Amino acid sequence: MARRLVPTKRSAEPVLLHERRTFSLASTWPMWVLGFIGMIDNIDQYIVRGASNQIQHVFKVGDFQIGILFSAFIIMSGVATVPASYLGDRGNRTRIMTFTIVVWSVISALGGAVPAGAFILLVVLRGALGFGQAVTGPSSASLLADYYVFERRGRAFSIQQCLTYVGLGLGLVIGSAFGTHFGHYGWRLAFGVSIIPGLVIAYMCWRLPEPVRGSADRAHVTGTSEMEASTAKSEPLFPDGIGTFMGTMFRGLRDDLKTILKIPTMRYALVGVSNIFFVVTAVSTWMPTFYQRQFGLTQGKANLAFGALVVVAGIPGTLIGGIVSDRWVKRVLGARVVIPGTCLGSCAVLFLISFIPMPFGFAFGLELVGFLIAASSLPALRAGLADAVPAQLRSTGSGAFNVTSIIFGSAAAPLLTSGVATAFGGNYRVAFSIVMPVAFIGTFFLFRARRHIEADTARIFEEVAAAMAEDPQPGPVEGA
Repeated sequence: MARRLVPTKRSAEPVLLHERRTFSLASTWPMWVLGFIGMIDNIDQYIVRGASNQIQHVFKVGDFQIGILFSAFIIMSGVATVPASYLGDRGNRTRIMTFTIVVWSVISALGGAVPAGAFILLVVLRGALGFGQAVTGPSSASLLADYYVFERRGRAFSIQQCLTYVGLGLGLVIGSAFGTHFGHYGWRLAFGVSIIPGLVIAYMCWRLPEPVRGSADRAHVTGTSEMEASTAKSEPLFPDGIGTFMGTMFRGLRDDLKTILKIPTMRYALVGVSNIFFVVTAVSTWMPTFYQRQFGLTQGKANLAFGALVVVAGIPGTLIGGIVSDRWVKRVLGARVVIPGTCLGSCAVLFLISFIPMPFGFAFGLELVGFLIAASSLPALRAGLADAVPAQLRSTGSGAFNVTSIIFGSAAAPLLTSGVATAFGGNYRVAFSIVMPVAFIGTFFLFRARRHIEADTARIFEEVAAAMAEDPQPGPVEGA
């Protein structure tokens, strides 16, 4: 195993390329493990949604305060995403994620011990969980793009997304069941349910090989199934002190974000996704409440209906979307953004129709079809963002995607939607009808990215091929 020093565009200092081993990655195991991480994250997040009635009763708060509780997670995730993505582009991603999963599992359990008079402490703890998602989200996206070649990324992202839907449904069911059937302390017990599965998943993540950045791109160019995994020991996180690290991180992030914003696909996608995620978060946060107040469902039935909507429609929709994304990527111009734009626009139309007063069965059927179509968009969209960004910046690219969608999209959605509903006497039918058209702005910007994504993706592979022609040995894959 060789060790060599090479200069990179990002710094005049040489970067040490650690020992590597090659392995054939025909297994789907990494995509499942990364999916399990998203699943346990969503379980922790949506337990609060499932037990929201009990939490309101114990802490004597209303919809607005519960909206703050939901938003705390989202806002903190946005704050931490960019620096976390910086670490994901430079550190050992599997090790960083393992540590993060262990910490957030403990923090989630601690939320159940918050005394009844300390709602602000619960908000702080729930916000702290957002830091966990900020770390695992960008690193997972970067790893998937390095584990799987261009033609398999849609499927890889679809498996991961399916398991996040499972986590959402489980979180709702656990929160609702514990809150309803275990009395005053049920919601507290629910908060500790995921700690053991979280530790098991952390161990699975620890056992994953750490692929060398750009290894799947090289495999695509060479037509081989051989992947490269680093076998080096982890370096100290702050070798020159935290002050030096923070200065280096600030300069590195500035340069990385400038590079990402020069990619036309990313500029259009970031604007489009922000609008779409605003709508998605608004509806997903308050849909069970909508079912309770506008259709008269009980808390348990409302949460079960929403969980069924997400799982029954989300999983097959996502699997279909992953298959279509990989099959059409070479057949349709800009397929990775055309598919999401078409699906999300169609979904918005169906949901708007479902908000017209009608029997619950008809409305739920429209929403079921709409959510299945919307779920089909996600694998293509996430794979497309990975395709258009250079390998050494994919964690930061995913971080920019997350922070933009959070700060300019989903962070304010729970509060604004509850505010609109309150202004109309707690009517979420009216609130959703006002919020939903924002999705059409997002679809417009995704269609604008159609022609750019082909050129941006081609440039990545051209640079990989040029780098390999100059140096056939594995090295860092630099991009514009």
